[in-house]
Amino acid sequence: METNRQKKIGGVIQKDLVDILQGEVRKNGITNLIISVSKVVVTTDLSVATVHLSVFPQEKAAETLVGIKANSSLIKHDLSQRVRLQLRKVPNLVFFIDDSLDYIEKIDNALKNQENPIENRDLLDKRRFQ
Repeated sequence: METNRQKKIGGVIQKDLVDILQGEVRKNGITNLIISVSKVVVTTDLSVATVHLSVFPQEKAAETLVGIKANSSLIKHDLSQRVRLQLRKVPNLVFFIDDSLDYIEKIDNALKNQENPIENRDLLDKRRFQ
């Protein structure tokens, strides 16, 4: 369970990372790319922050994550400049792609299409043996 301090630090990091990442996208003139920070989870010892990113369009997610990981030290430095009055030490940043929206969309599509197990009970047996 996250403490209030972890949640507050995660919120501060999340807000500033959004500004940093979107600023870099704008600065470099990249169009049709949106990077949002969906969640930041800070460990209990405040040494590591796990950052979950949502990238739109989804096709660019893998290459964007590679670029962000390659520049993580620069991102951490920019972050440290922004939060220097709030945090003594900036946690190490670990970036991941948040695919929860895709998962929800797949479930939604499955329920809307022919693959709805509620309406078509035969699908349940088919799925059980695969």
